[in-house]
Amino acid sequence: MLSRRPDSAGAGPAPALPREPFLARLGRACFHHRRWVLGVWLLTLVVVGAVSGAVGPGFTTEFSPPDVESQRGIEIVDEHFGGMGAGISGTIVFAAEQGVTDPEVQAAMEELFAAVDELPDTTVVSPYGGEIGPPRLPPHGPIAHADVEVPHAIDQNDALAVREEILDMLPEVEGLRIELGGQIFAAFEPPNSEALGLSFAVVILIVALGSVLAMGMSIGTALIGIGIGSSAVAVMAHAIEMPDFTQFVAIMIGLGVGIDYALFIVNRYREELHKGRTQIDATALAINTAGRSVLFAGITVVISLLGMLIIGLTFGNGLAIGSAAVVFVTMAASVTLLPAMLGFAGERIEVSRWRGVVASGCVAVGLLGLGLAITPLMVAFPAAVVVLVAGSFVGPLKKEIPSRPPKPTEETFAFRWSRVIQRNPWPAAVLSVAGLLVLSIPVLSLRMGFSDEGNFPEDTTTRQAYDLLATGFGPGSNGPLLLVTEVPEGTD
Repeated sequence: MLSRRPDSAGAGPAPALPREPFLARLGRACFHHRRWVLGVWLLTLVVVGAVSGAVGPGFTTEFSPPDVESQRGIEIVDEHFGGMGAGISGTIVFAAEQGVTDPEVQAAMEELFAAVDELPDTTVVSPYGGEIGPPRLPPHGPIAHADVEVPHAIDQNDALAVREEILDMLPEVEGLRIELGGQIFAAFEPPNSEALGLSFAVVILIVALGSVLAMGMSIGTALIGIGIGSSAVAVMAHAIEMPDFTQFVAIMIGLGVGIDYALFIVNRYREELHKGRTQIDATALAINTAGRSVLFAGITVVISLLGMLIIGLTFGNGLAIGSAAVVFVTMAASVTLLPAMLGFAGERIEVSRWRGVVASGCVAVGLLGLGLAITPLMVAFPAAVVVLVAGSFVGPLKKEIPSRPPKPTEETFAFRWSRVIQRNPWPAAVLSVAGLLVLSIPVLSLRMGFSDEGNFPEDTTTRQAYDLLATGFGPGSNGPLLLVTEVPEGTD
């Protein structure tokens, strides 16, 4: 007969172990199935990019403002004058030492105006008068201008094509200077700010993390998320009205938040490794802690961007949706793709060799040259490839850079600073508010307005035409006001 152990009397089933939070389980799953996760992200990047390339960008340079007075005026002009008078305007500004009424100058300019007027959907109002009206020459000075207009509905790219045709027609007369100004002739090229941002990010991340692999994973995750998001935005532009600068703005925002999000997680992963945790446990903890912050920050940014929908401007809606989509995809990459990449890296994330540091420095220099349009600096890109290849054979480049042992948490500057603030909360709060108030003083002198051709670089023909007009015709000549009215029937 079996006897029951005294300590087992009345014992029920063993208590269940607490279940891990969802984010921790997500991190473990992505770590375990890292090949599948990486494959899905890369396949998505290729497919979405291919679809975007096949359908082409659907961005617009035409903006539909809400029911405001200026829009009603444009609609009246469109209805009664075929859009002429409310279209995209430009000016041909010219100055002649011998005077704009000199026979040779006048003959050359009138020939130019006639040729421009024959271009499709283009109208020229000559300063010498004609069918449209009397002469409009300035009472004094050797400066004059002709107004050039294309319909309001024309695409900005087509307007720039008109600009190139006019540039090919410019006559050459001694003492005659011709500049092209106005919206038609203002060619805008977005700066390569993202290249500059990447250049500094490479250097800062290597210094902050002390690991080339950690830097590469942070930037790589952000770039894959941005690549998918920006390609998706190009496709979405066919269904939603988006301005042509949506991708540029979305990429800049996505690049900033994407690198930050990846940096949070990578840094927490390394901290857990230093505590002796296994790679998969470190990944799970990093996603459950830093990943939680990433989700909170990312959703906050998405909600903030979508707040532009309240404004009611159609192009603003497209800009908000496009930027929010890129941030959302980048955030998703940080909590799924990054743990998979941590699985590939393992503890090698702590190892850096001289070849990686030198090659990364070359890439940073090349990106700096790309952003500043300094061609000689771009030779750093092939130099980086040479360094990586040579690093497999050249001894010094193969050497591992000794890593500094991490300080105990209590000895770090951040820990000590947090204790100072906690011991002196009120002085810290007062000083912080005072500092913010001092920094906000310039807001008191802030004057809102729209930029015009006067903001272009001084060496551009757009800016020089702007300055010539102001010199010849005085203040206000660069900002004409269009007045539109419908006269009731039977009115004289």
